[in-house]
Amino acid sequence: MKTLLKNCHVVSPGFQEEELYDIYVVNGMIEEIGKNLEVEAGKTMDIGGNTVLPGLIDMHCNICDPGFEYLENIETVSRSAARGGFTTITCEPNTNPVIDNKTVVEYIVSKSKNHALVNIHPYGSMSIGCKGQKMAEIGEMFNAGIVGVSDGDEFTDEASFLRNVMLYVKMFDMPVITHCEDRGLSGSGVMNTGFTASRLGLAGMPREAEEVMVARNIILAENTGARLHIAHVSTKGSVQLIREAKKRGAKVTGETCPHYFLLTEETVENYNTFAKVNPPLRTKEDVEAIIKGIGDGSIDVIASGHSPSNEGDKNMVFTNAVYGISSLETAFSLSYTGLVKSKLISLSKLVALMSTMPAEILKLENKGRIAKGMDADLIVVDLRQGYRIDPKHFASKAKFSPFADWEVQGRVIYTMVGGKLIM
Repeated sequence: MKTLLKNCHVVSPGFQEEELYDIYVVNGMIEEIGKNLEVEAGKTMDIGGNTVLPGLIDMHCNICDPGFEYLENIETVSRSAARGGFTTITCEPNTNPVIDNKTVVEYIVSKSKNHALVNIHPYGSMSIGCKGQKMAEIGEMFNAGIVGVSDGDEFTDEASFLRNVMLYVKMFDMPVITHCEDRGLSGSGVMNTGFTASRLGLAGMPREAEEVMVARNIILAENTGARLHIAHVSTKGSVQLIREAKKRGAKVTGETCPHYFLLTEETVENYNTFAKVNPPLRTKEDVEAIIKGIGDGSIDVIASGHSPSNEGDKNMVFTNAVYGISSLETAFSLSYTGLVKSKLISLSKLVALMSTMPAEILKLENKGRIAKGMDADLIVVDLRQGYRIDPKHFASKAKFSPFADWEVQGRVIYTMVGGKLIM
């Protein structure tokens, strides 16, 4: 299959963003990039001066398949990802059965090849059953196709266990991805500890619950030499801990999500359960610190944090409502509007955060950039087009969002995976 994309503004190292290029795709790979290319193509697409980016890569996504297909499945999550510009997504291990052995990994890899529109790479659970007690079959799962180890949105309480995991995983050069929460501190909390929680009469989850574990995990990573990735950073203190660790040369990377730099705890006003996420939304001070961390490189990745749930389980008393957010289809436009249009970062920096750096961390060697020889995982974005977020039209089964009715810019109009136009 030979496809020629004409008149593209290309955002990737080595290209002038204001100039127009043609991209020639052959058998799923980028064969040539240049101006006014004259090549043999079975299909020619005039991009009309819109912007072509390397496909986005999501480092934090709950697919829910196997076991929770009523919430989301491989087919619906891949359609949702494609709409949002994600050509590669990862699968958190807290499925049912848990991704803690090669058989489950092989199931996900096989089903993804047959039913997914996008690339899906599973994480393996570092522990059997995601319980943080006994190490899972990490070596066998690595051979079967995992790209990292994680305990999903669970927590690893035993420092000695996590240290052993880090020492073992070093031989595979995979990241150890941790959700940082001390349940002894977060307890029965359901939102950020502070004035809003007190006024609403809700139990709080203090910043320390995250920061204590971030500090502990960094210390373990520094002493073992493991590659540590801190998931969904939400506090000022966590950003500072990661910043200081990087200065010391630690192999630590950090990730956040749009809701942590665009929303505050006040979004929970009126007991808005669509804003109930874990870690919880924090304060304006935390939001400002995360944006600063994005700008100075302390935060390496912006992930969607997609964690679908049943809307009925959201429409409950706040304390009983489940955590979760539907975010694959909004992550790019929210990030573009909130960071690039606001002139806080450049578009090339956003591409690095949502594509290039995730590819480097996960060692997806042919992804994350637009260049000859790379996979033709590409998205075309109309940066001038504004639209209103309407969750009812999500491809995801989770048709809700705390960003409903927000006006954003930067609509994904084409998504190509392996040279095949899928949206």
